[in-house]
Amino acid sequence: MKNTFVISAPVDTYSGYGARSRDFVKALIESDKYDVKILSQRWGDTRKGFLDDFPEWNFMRDHLIPNLTSKPDIWCQVTVPNEFQAVGTYNIGLTAGIETTACAPQWIEGCNRMNLVLTSSTHSKNVFDNTSYEMQNKQTGQKELLKLTTPVDVLFEGANLDIYKPLKTHLEFNNKELYNKIKDIPEKFAYLFVGHWLKGDLGHDRKNVGLLIKAFYEIFKNKSNAPALILKTSIGKGSHIDRREVLKRMKAIRDTIPPTDRLPSIYLIHGDLSDSEINELYHNPKVKAMVSATKGEGFGRPLLEFALTGKPTIATGWSGQMDFLNPKLAPIMGGKLNNLDKSSIQKDVLIEGSQWFDVDHSHLGHFLVDVKKNYKTWNKKSKTLGGRLKKKFSFEAMKTRLIEILDDNVDVPKQMELKLPKIGGNKTPKLKLPKLEKI
Repeated sequence: MKNTFVISAPVDTYSGYGARSRDFVKALIESDKYDVKILSQRWGDTRKGFLDDFPEWNFMRDHLIPNLTSKPDIWCQVTVPNEFQAVGTYNIGLTAGIETTACAPQWIEGCNRMNLVLTSSTHSKNVFDNTSYEMQNKQTGQKELLKLTTPVDVLFEGANLDIYKPLKTHLEFNNKELYNKIKDIPEKFAYLFVGHWLKGDLGHDRKNVGLLIKAFYEIFKNKSNAPALILKTSIGKGSHIDRREVLKRMKAIRDTIPPTDRLPSIYLIHGDLSDSEINELYHNPKVKAMVSATKGEGFGRPLLEFALTGKPTIATGWSGQMDFLNPKLAPIMGGKLNNLDKSSIQKDVLIEGSQWFDVDHSHLGHFLVDVKKNYKTWNKKSKTLGGRLKKKFSFEAMKTRLIEILDDNVDVPKQMELKLPKIGGNKTPKLKLPKLEKI
């Protein structure tokens, strides 16, 4: 019999953790090594209903369970580490990790409750390994060093190459409305940003959306033949209220620039897109490059997906994305580490005193201009990078790595089915008894 493997994860949500969860579960099911069960969870305020909206993921419904009825052989939670709980005989915590230089003490405590922690990048692993706190024992009053004692391994995120693949003609684009709307913009060259517009004042939200908008306006104002910037963003929901809030933030940034200036165009794509539609967005002929001034990534999934297209991916040079973005082949921006602003702090997640990356504004301006000006040179390098990533960061490569990690670490006694040998076929067997000697 196979060991039971129960995963508590937000598989039904429109979130980065949802995508990560679905890939993880799919890899386990396809390995056919475990009896896989899923406890579906929420993820913050992000919308549920992904499995209903995309029938290709319906196979997961056969593995859903409403609650636990017995102790699983292997238990895995896909969440932030302070929520990790040991429930099974062997316990795994799967997390994207952290985007800053330090994690909260509750994260270390959560990791130490597990037998194994899997995280998405070398950056996240290093933060877990190097974070420590001097804590006071509540019972003895003595000071103790809190540090990681559980082994941590990197399980990178892999892209499904059956979805993230080249589209050679316009006939292969199924979302005609999206294709035509971008086709109809007057600009011939558009940069793309993909990511949530998160908590924080201007220049202090983690994805740095506000600063990117401000910089784009300033760099290309009053310029002829200016490129466009396409923002695929939201605050976390696909609602009309969310969209209005995004437009309100964009207008507030635009209003900081004198009205006499002629500004470049910025377009908003709001709402949920399927993986196939995201791939169509990446491959749209007018989308020439991606740009991200992110302050930190646990991995940076959209950056990987876009880099697979072979188009230039402009990104900051620190944190999770550096596992796959080679500075020799991608336009990587410099900068420095600075403390988080108070407006960015998130209880038990993004903590006061930790640091993340502030992009050098001159680098951002340089690469936005240079990639457009020397597009053929950058495109040639990017195609080389994309070819390498298809081999190293595919879903199949991730699945192979996952099974290797589990084989090397998980040691749970397998339940053995008791099989008694048949005696004498369908007939009652004749038993030979020993002869007794009369005394």
